[in-house]
Amino acid sequence: MNIVDLRQTTVRQIEPLLEEEARHWHDELHWDYRGALELIKRFLDAHALAGCVAFENGSAAGYSFYVLEEQKGLIGGLYVSSKFPQTEIGRRLLEEMLLSMRGLPHLARIEAQLMPFSGPVDTPLLDQGFRLYTRQFMLLDLQKLQETKPGASAGMRLTRWSDRYFEPCAKLIYLAYANHVDGEINDQYRSRAGALKFLKNIILLPGCGQFVQGASFVLHQPGSDELVAAVLTSEVSSGVGHTTQICVQPGYQGHGLGRMLMQTSAEALRSMKFRELTLTVTSENHAAVQLYEKLGFHTIKSFTAGVWPR
Repeated sequence: MNIVDLRQTTVRQIEPLLEEEARHWHDELHWDYRGALELIKRFLDAHALAGCVAFENGSAAGYSFYVLEEQKGLIGGLYVSSKFPQTEIGRRLLEEMLLSMRGLPHLARIEAQLMPFSGPVDTPLLDQGFRLYTRQFMLLDLQKLQETKPGASAGMRLTRWSDRYFEPCAKLIYLAYANHVDGEINDQYRSRAGALKFLKNIILLPGCGQFVQGASFVLHQPGSDELVAAVLTSEVSSGVGHTTQICVQPGYQGHGLGRMLMQTSAEALRSMKFRELTLTVTSENHAAVQLYEKLGFHTIKSFTAGVWPR
């Protein structure tokens, strides 16, 4: 096995890997990953994507990449072809990439959320000092959605998403995830500035699909732009929606607002001829998992989120 810097390789060398990975996203998660891969290819062409490629007998067997945000590194992807020893190659790619990342000055944190298309990653991440969390990828068949009468609760107004809600929604996310396990996994939730960056990523950029304004809603008191709750939705493949964010302000939780927003969003998607809705949730967030199961979601994949240092 030969490990090479990703910036020294070409798109042509790893294109079969990218196509194989895209098939996993489509077949297992109902997600059109081609938009994200086109972005990866553009960075590869510019030799601007940091990471590693594993070659076996001259063929690209696996690749990994990471991006940097100030003092944080994000492992953006790890994929090893099923034609090769996935566990061994995956471990080597992670070790080489983390060695490179930890050599960077001022890097204080590394986050990873890795779909298990390349075999298990828990052991090598644990060996590298990561704290691990299990997350679930869940699916709802919108054709089986129970009929509901969507509406706001306790006199609050239900409003479709508008760009004027960027700042209030960032504040809502920051408040909703204080002392929450998801704030440990994604530190963007820990500040209003980070939450605003997160919102712009899921609404303005293609990494989480195409934003669907017609199935994204906020709850607020009449006459106020201060938000009590929000649900945001994207289209990740033809006829498939994905809930990119659902949160309720502390003090309003436990009163059915999250359930109502999810039902409203799902009904909106169904009226737009969407067939399915997916989301991800941290297994430790038992109340959310139970809510989604009651709504008809079922888990189709479990994956690992990791954070370093402990």
